[in-house]
Amino acid sequence: MRRFPAMATDPNARPLAPSTPGPVLRILKRCLLVLFGPFQFLFIAFVPLLCAHRPGFRGWYWRLVKRACSRLLWLLSIRVEISEQERVALAEDTGSVIVINHRSHLDGFTMMDAVPDRKWFTFAAKKELFDARLLRTGFKAAGLVEIDRKSGKVAMETLSDAVRSMPDRRSVVLFPEGTRTKSESLGQFKAGAVVVARESGRTIRPIVILDSDRLLPRGRFSPLSGTVRIRVLDPFHCDPQVSVEEDVERLRGQMMAVFDRG
Repeated sequence: MRRFPAMATDPNARPLAPSTPGPVLRILKRCLLVLFGPFQFLFIAFVPLLCAHRPGFRGWYWRLVKRACSRLLWLLSIRVEISEQERVALAEDTGSVIVINHRSHLDGFTMMDAVPDRKWFTFAAKKELFDARLLRTGFKAAGLVEIDRKSGKVAMETLSDAVRSMPDRRSVVLFPEGTRTKSESLGQFKAGAVVVARESGRTIRPIVILDSDRLLPRGRFSPLSGTVRIRVLDPFHCDPQVSVEEDVERLRGQMMAVFDRG
C-alpha cells in the first residue's frame, strides 16, 4: 500500500491524503472482497497445515499475512497514514514490547499493514482461539503467544517467558486497555505490559491509533472508507525506582497526550 510521508519542511505535519475513491470504485472493490475474500482467508488458514514444518516458514508466512491485511484494507478503501520517519523508527526498533490503544477491530489489520517487513512482531492470543482446529496450526506456526486468561499469574508468566525468548528485533503487541474502549479518550491501562517489560528488561514502544473507531465503531459490521492514522512514540523506559502503577500511569499519560491532540 502506498505511503504518504509528512512534508520535509515540517516533520510534525500530517501527510497529505489522496482523494477518496468514488462510489463506483468503492462498490467494485467491495464486490471483489465478497467474491475473493473467503478464498484468501481459507488460503491463509490452510497453508500452515501443509508448510508449517518447512525451513523459514514463519518468516514468509508472516509476510504473507501482512500482504493479505494490506489487500483487505485496499479493498475496503481504508488508508493507513504513517510518516516515513515513524516507519523508519519501527523498522529499526529492537528489544521492545509494543503497546497500542484499542479502538476498533481494524487496529490489528492497520498495524499489520504499517509495520515494515524488517520489524517482526506477534500478538498474544487467548487460549480459546488455539482450541479451534482450523486456527491452531496457523497460530502456533506464526508464533502467536498462547495466553490462558483463567489465571492472571500463569498468563503473565507465560507471556514474560515468551518475550524473554524472542529475538531482539521481534516484539509482542499488547493492548493495555484489555478491550476496545468506549470512552472518548483512552481507557484505564492494565499493568501487564509494564510488568513484562520490567521482567524481560525490554523497553516499551507506545503506538497510538487514531480514527479506527470512526470507520468501524462498535455494532457496525462493514467499515466505512477513510484513513486510520498511526503515531509512533519514542521508546518508554520503565523506572525500577517507582511502583508498577506509577509506570503504568506515566505510560498512559504520554499516550493520552498524543491521542487527545488527534
